[in-house]
Amino acid sequence: MHICVVGAGYAGLVTAACFAEFGLKVICVEKDTEKLHTLREGKIPFFEPGLEELVKRNAEQGRLSFSSDLRRGVRESLVIFICVGTPSREDGSVDLSAVDEVARQIGESLDGYKLVVTKSTVPVGTTRRVERIIRECSQGAYQFEVASNPEFLREGSAIEDFMRPNRVVIGAESDQARAILKDLYSPLYLIETPFVITNIETAEMIKYASNAFLATKISFINEMANLCEVIGADVHQVAKAMGLDHRIGPKFLHPGPGFGGSCFPKDARALAHFAREAGVSLELVEAVLRVNRQQRERMVEKVERVLEGVEGKTLALLGLTFKPNTDDIREAPAVYIADQLLVKGGILRAYDPAGMKNASLVLDGKITFCEDAYEAARGSEALIIATEWNQFRNLDFGRLKKELKRPLLIDLKNIYEPSKVREKGFEYIGVGRG
Repeated sequence: MHICVVGAGYAGLVTAACFAEFGLKVICVEKDTEKLHTLREGKIPFFEPGLEELVKRNAEQGRLSFSSDLRRGVRESLVIFICVGTPSREDGSVDLSAVDEVARQIGESLDGYKLVVTKSTVPVGTTRRVERIIRECSQGAYQFEVASNPEFLREGSAIEDFMRPNRVVIGAESDQARAILKDLYSPLYLIETPFVITNIETAEMIKYASNAFLATKISFINEMANLCEVIGADVHQVAKAMGLDHRIGPKFLHPGPGFGGSCFPKDARALAHFAREAGVSLELVEAVLRVNRQQRERMVEKVERVLEGVEGKTLALLGLTFKPNTDDIREAPAVYIADQLLVKGGILRAYDPAGMKNASLVLDGKITFCEDAYEAARGSEALIIATEWNQFRNLDFGRLKKELKRPLLIDLKNIYEPSKVREKGFEYIGVGRG
């Protein structure tokens, strides 16, 4: 079976490469000529573990190709996945201009039956909107169907998430559309992956509800951490005990500076926005977003309080991405914290294993980017951990002590045990550790 994936961004490229690994013939359409050239050279324009090798292997074996010609992609394929960007507007609504444009081009390119699938995260009703646009542009000349197949890919582990997913969600109306999509994912039946077969609107809603719930868990444990700090409790023990309850589970109960990235903030805002348009006020989701904003501000206040002000003081910041194993700094708490410390007169030295190139686009000239954690610590009055990269979990405290002006660790991700750090002669400040 031949498929076309429109958009070689994060979700699109992972989807194209993984379907090719399933043995399908995939053409990935990308209009950005610079990105297209990079991909044809076998290079990946962003950091994702294992993806470059996967793309290169499938391209060399002839299952994966890249093109700027959407008309060709549509005509050579039975299934077309829409994987273009859906950024937020200032009011929280989703900018669907890229989706609309792709739908128009698909409609103008139809030459027979096609199944068009929205994979981008889009508000409920978007797949029907795509259907209307295609019908108008094709003038009803050819039969086609639409479906929703949302992605649940975590940055840093996207290939594993595609190859061994918790579930596959398929929203379609006809037996034919459902059968085609199930056939595409047939390798997953061997590992007994659950399939959720539902209508289009429900499939679109599942993605938003899932991300909003995970964001809720993060904001909840951050509020508990703030209370623990005041009353002398340890939020890690609280979270561990909570997580042992199978009704709650241990994941996403890790306190810190809040959630960021391209999904949770955008999707929660979009859900709240289109709910308001539907006449429903999602009070809990609105509160989750508010708590997340406040948590970032609290982290800045924590640093200021510990140092009795940051003006004129040099600080080492470890981590700039919103999470480890990615170079994505979109809505990263670390970048917000860096920016606010600069506004308050701090002098920053920073290191991140993958995110410094992207961070330089917004912070270049404002902070010093360093070769490693120890260079960042040199001459600094505090070491701040803002992203939980594995290489930050086993730092040489003896070496750090020689580099720092003051042996102070402000651990905003709680990756160290306070007592062990203090045994090394350091002051330790965590989040919700009493």
